[in-house]
Parts: sequence; C-alpha cells; structure tokens
Amino acid sequence: MSGTGSPTLDTDGTGLTIAIVAGQWHTEISEGLKAGARRVLDAAGATVVEYAVPGSFELPVVSKAALEAGADAVVALGVIIRGGTPHFEYVSAAATDGLTRVALDTGKPVGFGVLTLDDEAQGLDRAGLPGSREDKGAEAAEAALATARMLRSIRA
Repeated sequence: MSGTGSPTLDTDGTGLTIAIVAGQWHTEISEGLKAGARRVLDAAGATVVEYAVPGSFELPVVSKAALEAGADAVVALGVIIRGGTPHFEYVSAAATDGLTRVALDTGKPVGFGVLTLDDEAQGLDRAGLPGSREDKGAEAAEAALATARMLRSIRA
C-alpha cells in the first residue's frame, strides 16, 4: 500500500480495540514496525494492546487468541530474513497462511506487517525509521483499522 496509488482509508479507531502482535527477531526493524503501528493507532483513537511473541512463526496462534479475547483487529508484525537454508520459505509460508486462516476463521481483520526480506537493509528501508522509504508497520495498522470499520458497517 505504499507509494503512488495508495488508497485513502477510513482509519477512525474510535471504539475499536486493536492488538499489536509482534515478533522479537531483528530488534531495530521490529521496533520500527511497532512504533509505526502505535503511531497510527494512537492517532486514530483506538485502544491498543500489545503482545510480544518470539518470532513470526508464533504470530498466528497469538493473533487468534487476541481476536478471540475481544480485539476487533490485529496488526501482525514480523521480520523474516532469507538465509542459506529453506527455513525462510517455511516460516514465511507458515506465518502468511496462518494469519490468513486466523482472519477467515475469526471473521476479524489481520493487518499484515510481516516483512519477508533478502537482507537487513531491505527491512531498515521499510521499518519507518528515520531515513526509511516506507513504514510497513503504519500501513498494516491502517489496513487493520479500515477493514475493522468496514466489517463493523457491514454487520451493523
């Protein structure tokens, strides 16, 4: 959703509880993602709860628990950097497929802020840090808010 062609979203968080579920790997990048998400959610007036998980593989199960406990949406944040083994593909697929399943099973939105990267420099460029070109944490929060509002209006 970054760059030219980005949509204008309804990100009013009034009355919404949004959970940030964030992996702890690659601290500088993950902290930047969380800061961007928090900034958007705070500005939107949402109630924010945060859950730290060990890594991106654990995002789906904790996201599901947060939604089942009453959160209106989740912002799932993680950092997966390609290495020399197939581990990258397995973790990336598990996180992506798992978070999709969580959204469909719960009927609640999951803002996808999991970065799948070839190297650390790509993450630093997307983490919303000073000098970054993009803020994927903020974008994931905006998507979660807009989708939660849309679902609320459909179900009203």
